[in-house]
Amino acid sequence: MSNLETSLQTPPKRLDLTAGYDVERVRQAFPILAETIYGKPLIYLDSAATSQKPQAVIDAMSRFFLKENANVHRGVHFLSVRATEEYEKARAKVQRFLNAEHVEEIVFVRGTTEAINLVAQTLGKTQVHAGDEVLISAMEHHSNIVPWQMLCEQTGAHLRVAPIDDAGELLLDELERLIGPRTRLVAVAHVSNVLGTINPIQRIVELAHARGARVLVDGAQAAPHLRLDVRALGCDFYALSGHKMYGPTGVGVLYGRRELLEAMPPYQGGGDMILSVSFEKTLYNKPPYRFEAGTPNMAGAIGLGAAIDFLGELGAEAIAAHEQTVLSYAQQALAAVPGLRLIGTAPEKVGVLSFVLDGIHPHDIGTVLDREGIAIRTGHHCAQPLMQRFGLAATARASLGCYSTEQDIDALVTGLAKVRELFQ
Repeated sequence: MSNLETSLQTPPKRLDLTAGYDVERVRQAFPILAETIYGKPLIYLDSAATSQKPQAVIDAMSRFFLKENANVHRGVHFLSVRATEEYEKARAKVQRFLNAEHVEEIVFVRGTTEAINLVAQTLGKTQVHAGDEVLISAMEHHSNIVPWQMLCEQTGAHLRVAPIDDAGELLLDELERLIGPRTRLVAVAHVSNVLGTINPIQRIVELAHARGARVLVDGAQAAPHLRLDVRALGCDFYALSGHKMYGPTGVGVLYGRRELLEAMPPYQGGGDMILSVSFEKTLYNKPPYRFEAGTPNMAGAIGLGAAIDFLGELGAEAIAAHEQTVLSYAQQALAAVPGLRLIGTAPEKVGVLSFVLDGIHPHDIGTVLDREGIAIRTGHHCAQPLMQRFGLAATARASLGCYSTEQDIDALVTGLAKVRELFQ
């Protein structure tokens, strides 16, 4: 028996956090954090781009391929039945994670991008017409801009943009003013991937629903940091990506209220989204299967379920408290770096720190830090309109996860001192 098979037969170790949040114990759950880069310990500060994966997620996906691999919903043999059970267990875990009312409201997709495109090309095409309006905010990721631009081009609708202030906060009065009688949908990020700003989703939903508009929330950056409750938020749709929340890439979720999903046409055609097919007519399956054409990412869904278990073990409140402590430390430490300017200073934010250094291109910052073993993100972060709002082409961005420490921030500050020595 291989070492891997032996490890998979051993029940996963639970993190003992009874004495409080122990970040060093949390870090031990992530094998990659023991790696070295150019001979130096890895300092991973790019979790907003993709989070690292705990051993429990890696093991869950390995176990599927070793012990359960078969197609779901299609076979009567043992492996297919087992795979289907595990796949649907993962769906139920997502339902509980989001506090959705019905498991049928959980659609597996490739990620937040596909979830938003799905809504744009189904509900959008049936309920948005010439002269109607779709409202977004100035802090959106391209994935929550481009699908609505495409829809507006296809239908003759208009895209409206709610502004933000210099701190990176949404101007709620302006957003309310922009919700008019022709507004059919409001699509807004729960958390900005550039600024870290947490938007007041409940209030936005109240304003939109009062005018008869639907609300889609891009939750990609919120899922790893906040406790989510779609019923409390009141939104009509919520989208998230597994790889941002310690799960695998290539899998995500669209939550949609059941009555809306039932009224929406299919997004793609193929296997598993049908009840019957003839050359004359096809009858479509019920949600969520109506929107899951083809063989799904079964291992990805199971890995996402394992990530949700892991997050539940840590506790949303404990994660948030730890990250806020590190964020506060980082804000003070970076504010003391000569020539550094933070972009995004809203009082309500998660651990995302975008910044610029006077006279030094962000790509140069990232390259020098990389040689020190420090991984950050540089560029426009798929948010070019937001960059333009601040008069920038790019920023450097350090982003935190459940495994981030104050020592990581110290290393970043030391690395930035080396950047300044080289370029000034």
